[in-house]
Amino acid sequence: MPSREQAWELVCEWTESDSLRKHMLAVEAAVQAYARHFGADEETWGIAALVHDLDYERYPDLETGHPRHAVEELRRREYPEEVIHAVLAHAEFMGVPRETLLDKALFGCDELAGFVTACAYVRPQGIAGMTPKSVKKKLKAPSFAAAVSREDIETGAAELGAESGLDFDQHLELVIGAMSERAEELGIGPKEG
Repeated sequence: MPSREQAWELVCEWTESDSLRKHMLAVEAAVQAYARHFGADEETWGIAALVHDLDYERYPDLETGHPRHAVEELRRREYPEEVIHAVLAHAEFMGVPRETLLDKALFGCDELAGFVTACAYVRPQGIAGMTPKSVKKKLKAPSFAAAVSREDIETGAAELGAESGLDFDQHLELVIGAMSERAEELGIGPKEG
């Protein structure tokens, strides 16, 4: 199993976009929080989250690209099958069923981490003090972060909730809390001035 450091080097080699790198770090934080919740291996889960969008910048075409090239590269580098399966299963259009807790955590945190980041960007205090209520209010505004799939957020929360016992508000709290701990690294801390 490659180390977290090796996974991050791979991400940096394949991804130039700072915002996409930060997205992968945000999903890593959230998925690791779920690993703690379930008593699972934080490093393995974190690595799966870190590499889930590895090829998105290079191969954005969902018909022929992402995540197929990432999976090829991960197999070449001998990443565990559970990581590879989670990467495939996070892409709904691949038709790979989400079977494991890791699969469900990655899917359940991916779009939501992006949405929470968008919410933090428009708040002077960033993610600090963010509540599930404020996130849910933004979710109801279709024009806000319009590219984020509300359906995937709902499906992911429901699938994870069935396994974790957490309702939607608790799911939001867990993700917000995990991302808050890394706010500076994720660029979602309070705005200067």
